[in-house]
This record gives sequence, C-alpha cells and structure tokens, in this order.
Amino acid sequence: MSKTMKTTQLPVMEAFYTIQGEGHFSGNSAYFIRLGGCDVGCVWCDVKDSWDASQWPKESVDEIVAKASAHPGRLAVVTGGEPLMYDMTDLTNQLHAAGFQTNIETSGAHPLSGNWDWLCFSPKKFKAPKEEFYAAADELKVIIYNKSDFKWAEAHAAKMNENCLLYMQPEWDQSEKMLPEIIEYVKNNPKWKISLQTHKFMNIP
Repeated sequence: MSKTMKTTQLPVMEAFYTIQGEGHFSGNSAYFIRLGGCDVGCVWCDVKDSWDASQWPKESVDEIVAKASAHPGRLAVVTGGEPLMYDMTDLTNQLHAAGFQTNIETSGAHPLSGNWDWLCFSPKKFKAPKEEFYAAADELKVIIYNKSDFKWAEAHAAKMNENCLLYMQPEWDQSEKMLPEIIEYVKNNPKWKISLQTHKFMNIP
C-alpha cells in the first residue's frame, strides 16, 4: 500500500518560470515546481531523473513559495515525478496565501492531498490510479503511445465526473506516427480535445 510522506521539506528537482505547454492552461505563464520521487515507472517518461528523490536537494515550503513569488505570474503548477507521494497541504495553503492559483499534474497513484484549484489527472498503465481521482479531476490527460491506448483512454473517460475535460496527448517520440491517428479519433469523438507539448515546439522548459 502506498503511503504519503509527510514532511516540512520537499525534494525539488527543478523550479522555473515558463509557459505552460500542455492541456487546458497551455499558453499561460506558470511557475513550475517539479518534485523528485516517482514509483510509477513509465517506460517513456521524459524526466526519469526525477524518479530517485534522494538525489535532489530538499527545500522548505517557505523557500519554495518565496522563489515562486519572485516572478510576476500567479499560476503555480506542481508536477514531478509524482508529487502526491508527499502531503501537499502546506505547500498549497502557502501558495494560496501568496496569491497563487494551484494546479497539479498527477498520475493519481497516491492519495489526494492539498487544496487545488485545478487537478490534471494523467493515469498510467504502470500503476493503477486511486478511485478518488475520477471524481476530483478537472482535466483528464491521456498519453497516446500506441493504438491500444485509445480504448484505454475511453475506459478512464467513462469513469470521470461530468465536468472533466478530456484530452489526448501524443507521446513525444511517437508524435509523427500517432498524431494523425489522434486527429482522426478526435474528429470522430468530439468529446475529446488534443493536447500538444507546445513548450517543446517553442524550445522552452
């Protein structure tokens, strides 16, 4: 059984001010807080360096929020790794106190914690998500790696709350092959939208 690690410090792999490249908030300025540590193990993960939390320096929540506050934008995106390996309550409360909107990107493999304004749920085949995320998510983002993922995406979409936005996103290295498939699928199934990693096209982090 997975356990949420409660701590006053968090392993920060990287934190930076940029443009959100994916999903509903694509194109918005955002401060990204990427936490180290992940036990989901996606074979195509593009941040495998994040998996081992022990190699990243720990920072207090105060430090994390102070660094975020140095930038003009007030959208904070917490990602990983898998950020919900840790209790996010203190971080989200302090971000709110500093005037931030709090967004999270999670696989849903660990218990939900924190006070989020927007929850992007991106389930993975490598570790099953917890049921609570189907009701809590604002956005479902399914990574499409091969044709079998369309059926897998629909299985998750069928369980989502009625207000959840549905996105399909091609896995970056398979984009040339899978994007045409996704385009046709969304044309035929208009409840879905397409998410692209536009930050990679813009050559920004």
